[in-house]
Amino acid sequence: MNEAARRIVPMTKDQGDATYREAPNNLEAEQALLGAILVNNDAFYRVSDFLKPVHLNEPLHRKIFEVAGDIIRMGKTANPVTIKTFLKADEKVGDMTVAQYLARLASEAVSIINAEDYGRAIYDLALRRSLITIGEDMVNIAYDAPLDMPPQSQIEDAERRLFELAETGRYDGGFQAFNDAVALAIDMAGQAFERDGHLSGISSGIQSLDARMGGLQRSDLIVLAGRPGMGKTSLATNIAWNVAHAYEPEVQADGSFKARNGGVVGFYSLEMSSEQLATRIISEQTDVSSSKIRRGDISEAEFEKLVGFSQTMQKTPLYIDQTGGISIAQLSARARRLKRQRGLDCLVVDYIQLMTGSGKSGDNRVQEITQITTGLKALGKELNVPIIALSQLSRQVESREDKRPQLSDLRESGSIEQDADVVLFVFREEYYVKNMEPRDEFDPKYEEWKQKFEAVKGTADVIIAKQRHGPTGTVKLAFQAEFTRFTDLADPSFTQYEEH
Repeated sequence: MNEAARRIVPMTKDQGDATYREAPNNLEAEQALLGAILVNNDAFYRVSDFLKPVHLNEPLHRKIFEVAGDIIRMGKTANPVTIKTFLKADEKVGDMTVAQYLARLASEAVSIINAEDYGRAIYDLALRRSLITIGEDMVNIAYDAPLDMPPQSQIEDAERRLFELAETGRYDGGFQAFNDAVALAIDMAGQAFERDGHLSGISSGIQSLDARMGGLQRSDLIVLAGRPGMGKTSLATNIAWNVAHAYEPEVQADGSFKARNGGVVGFYSLEMSSEQLATRIISEQTDVSSSKIRRGDISEAEFEKLVGFSQTMQKTPLYIDQTGGISIAQLSARARRLKRQRGLDCLVVDYIQLMTGSGKSGDNRVQEITQITTGLKALGKELNVPIIALSQLSRQVESREDKRPQLSDLRESGSIEQDADVVLFVFREEYYVKNMEPRDEFDPKYEEWKQKFEAVKGTADVIIAKQRHGPTGTVKLAFQAEFTRFTDLADPSFTQYEEH
């Protein structure tokens, strides 16, 4: 007897009688709901926000619910007479035709008061059927042990499918009706109208940047790149804090919370520890330099300011993960968990080149970066949140006379440039001009250098090199190096960069 045969548990008589288990469904509840809709179309609006045709188990019921919904949305009356023209009215349902079946549904209709309860029962049963499908697939794949799907990949796939089921009530994706997409676009426009600053996305807290980008757009992959010392991490922490600090929750009908302004932020800090990141944010927000905080070289008034700000930080929904060398699969799993447990509206990754792919160790670095950027883009769409991913630039920038970054300067640039919806470069000319200071202050060129340095001192350029749904260009910001803080310039005439 082989190993598989020994694992089989002998069936009892009771088990033998139950050779077939039907998937959970309630035909009577579906009939009762459809009857209520046919008698009083208001019943449809009691369930339409959560119940879709796919949630009904009986194919004919799905078609009736879909046709009734289309008719009602057009402002017409859905009843057995108007619906039957869109169905095969002469087709048999048991010993009745479809037309007779519609009339029977209406004649035996329940009260509209019960419509939502029936709708909820149908929805719950649909979720149970989906759970069974996911569970069966997990068991079958685990038994088959395919070479292209190791256990870790199966866990990630199961977790993704369960997350989608928990978030949307379905996990199979597929086509979406265009009128549903139009409704979503109109909703987004309405929310932008009501939101502070009339932005379609989440405000970054920097007005001149928001004016060009319309805020941080949901599901976008925003790559923020720059050479070391340019302040890309500082800009990312500024934006992360601004978004989290502006968070205003709004209670939804199902008891969950949604951000009216700002949002819950997840920050993956692969380079700095959480303490270093917190010190940066404290410095940015309290005007106490981080070097003084680290040395303890602060006055009593400054210490009180730090304590006061720490109390504000405790209430701010900014969550930090400091795991070094995290893989795209681990990052995705943790982001899904954060969204389920605390909510999630924006994700920051510092930075792409410190992540690892989830492929074979034989993959070269370009393939690994492709895996990472493709994974980040897919995660943004899945969670419906903007992802700000920081990236290094290649050294070729330093060898050019014009140090202003270009898309070709992105390290392993092909996939980063291709997958990103927005590419931002942080460029501080002050950094380069400062290094060109003549040693002798009596040098004839010293005065020329001084004038140039004063012109660029305390400023930074954020170059929008790519943007799928908006203009490119350069936004000039103020930068306070001591506190690593980016802000809008006081003089609005400087918000646009002019070529020299």
